Amino acid sequence: MSRTVAARRRPPHAIAAACVVAATLLLPAGCTAAAEAGTRAAATSSATAPRPTPPPSAPARPAPAPGPSATPHATTAPRPGSALATLAQLDVKGRAPLTGYDRARFGYEDGDLDGDGCDTRNEILRRDLVAVTLRPDGCLVDSGVLADPYSGRTIAFERGVQTSPLVQIDHVVALADAWQKGAQRWDAATSERFGNDPLNLLAVDGPLNQRKGAGDAATWLPPHKAFRCAYVARQVAVKHEYGLWVTAAERDAMTRVLTACPDEPLPDASGPAPRSPASPGPAVPSAPAPGSPAPTPPADAPYYASCAEARAAGVTPLHRGTPGYRPEMDGDGDGIACE
Repeated sequence: MSRTVAARRRPPHAIAAACVVAATLLLPAGCTAAAEAGTRAAATSSATAPRPTPPPSAPARPAPAPGPSATPHATTAPRPGSALATLAQLDVKGRAPLTGYDRARFGYEDGDLDGDGCDTRNEILRRDLVAVTLRPDGCLVDSGVLADPYSGRTIAFERGVQTSPLVQIDHVVALADAWQKGAQRWDAATSERFGNDPLNLLAVDGPLNQRKGAGDAATWLPPHKAFRCAYVARQVAVKHEYGLWVTAAERDAMTRVLTACPDEPLPDASGPAPRSPASPGPAVPSAPAPGSPAPTPPADAPYYASCAEARAAGVTPLHRGTPGYRPEMDGDGDGIACE
């Protein structure tokens, strides 16, 4: 048998091995065909071999449910004329330096803007206290009861060195705060009017007033939370009336308070000061309603030429229809003369 025939009878892998041994000497002509046959056999074996089963894929997670919209809820515009609406009209600026500030410039200690002979402090005490008793001069408040708006407590007031400071008159917008937010440019008359304006004055708990100092709404609010809306509304009214500005922190603090009471009105400058929700009502008879016929005084009713005479007699204030009352003595026409 020839070598060629024997080589053809060998299995392909044997021929491939022989080719490797002889590769360094001489590549036989049949090696190329044998190698190609071996490659085709390997490819066929790989193609027909079973493929491993891939691991099962994890189940697809459901898409997360859409969350709440990030769009803020629409807010209702504040009612025109409310404290919240008026707050938006105030200028927002930084605090000016306190340079040149002098409390005496506001004329509070000796203020008597209505010219009735009574200083501002006693006029506010008469307005804000109930069960008031006066000294014979008809001006100085000797005693009374305060429903304190800042604490919600009832405070008995009695004039005296030790007791008078328990009730103090607070400038709701502090004088120093006003100075740093626009009052530096005022003339003397405007400063004095501001220092004695009943809109900006409240009879309050003395120690709390000291604690407040010259703070604005960003640094101090009344501990009595039920009064905060009325308190901030009064500050807004004062600053709007006098063209004072607010700082950004002050505006934000005011907004937080008034958002809880968006319809809080501005206080009436001519009306009485707001009372604590728990405060008692007035303990004195009210004057006759405006426009109602006044009782005719007796023919022998005393005559007082001026409020000074009436105070000297210890009969003030004089109510419409009572002996000694005359319309000429009632400057504001509210039915109470020499108040």
